[in-house]
Amino acid sequence: MRVVSLVPSLTEAVAVSAPGVLAGATDWCTHPADLGDAVRIGGTKNPDVRAVVELRPDLVIANEEENRAPDLEALRAAGVEVLVTEIRDLPQAFAELDRVLVGALGLERPEWLDRAEEAWAAVEPVGELTAFVPVWRRPWMVLGRDTFAGDLLARLGVRNAYAGHPERYPRVPVEELAGSGCDLVVLPDEPYAFTADDGPEAFPGLRAALVSGRHLTWYGPSLAEAPQVLAAALRP
Repeated sequence: MRVVSLVPSLTEAVAVSAPGVLAGATDWCTHPADLGDAVRIGGTKNPDVRAVVELRPDLVIANEEENRAPDLEALRAAGVEVLVTEIRDLPQAFAELDRVLVGALGLERPEWLDRAEEAWAAVEPVGELTAFVPVWRRPWMVLGRDTFAGDLLARLGVRNAYAGHPERYPRVPVEELAGSGCDLVVLPDEPYAFTADDGPEAFPGLRAALVSGRHLTWYGPSLAEAPQVLAAALRP
């Protein structure tokens, strides 16, 4: 089986569960650190379609949010089988991971996936908090409705103030965010790399929780430790 992954979190899931299967991965696939002989085929939004086809994969794994439909259509037109995942909440993440790893790749269900389900089943909220969650600045963009990260935060007792917004990643003026009356601002280190010196200063007087973007937005082996890691960052 030769697999090309166009999604960093799915790359990690495949690499950990079936070492040696990955023939290609994106430039943004950073975990695990050693992907062996996997060829880098560009970004998630601009993969080198020809390079992917030349790898002669049995399967390309993609995601409806992270990858562009024209690239996936071009791969299919070249005769490549493409599996597209859709992940908007935690139960869907578990189901899609099972579909990829067990259904498509024919693997035994990995132990880390069982541990992840158990960890989230036992999760305890850190409180009853309301927050907004920037994912970019210049312009400021936040989590809106129907997002995987928003669902994880809700399970930890943090309500997304923009969960009812008609857009999934709305642009919101910084003045509106600063005056939103939230308990805290949650600042992940990806896709925008917020830090203690880049982000909190825009919201004086508001508690800022700097969190691991991998644990907040990735659906893979990191899910097993995500409840503990995120709770430690969010807890007052």
